[in-house]
Amino acid sequence: MKLIPFLGFNGNTHEAMAFYAKALGGKVVSEMKYGDMPPSPDMDMEGCGGFTPDADQVAHCQLEVGAAILMAADGPQAEGQTATTINVDVDSVEEAERVFAALAEGGQVQMALAETFWAKRWGMLVDRYGKPWMVNCMKPMEGGQ
Repeated sequence: MKLIPFLGFNGNTHEAMAFYAKALGGKVVSEMKYGDMPPSPDMDMEGCGGFTPDADQVAHCQLEVGAAILMAADGPQAEGQTATTINVDVDSVEEAERVFAALAEGGQVQMALAETFWAKRWGMLVDRYGKPWMVNCMKPMEGGQ
């Protein structure tokens, strides 16, 4: 299991992650804009928690510094604020379901745990203490990366 900080920005994810890569001596290894996401019947733009992103905003960005990972995306925050979510990356569907259910107990599910184009299972929730979480069981990336 990996616990990965996931930063939310108000439209400047690309700029911020390039800055962090330079400052930390890392490399942005992937970036996808909302307009580049394949269509999904279960997750349209209205399905992003009521957030309707611009096609040129960043839906996912990943920075790596050695073994450390930092992820980010543009999303809904109050003006001038950013959000941090903990992303739990697990190796199996069973572990994703177990962790998601445990964290959701007494909390609020924002996006139900389900298969997506990038993950065997992915979901979002706010736990009983008001902290945001994502649970990911990733699919293998094209090219084996």
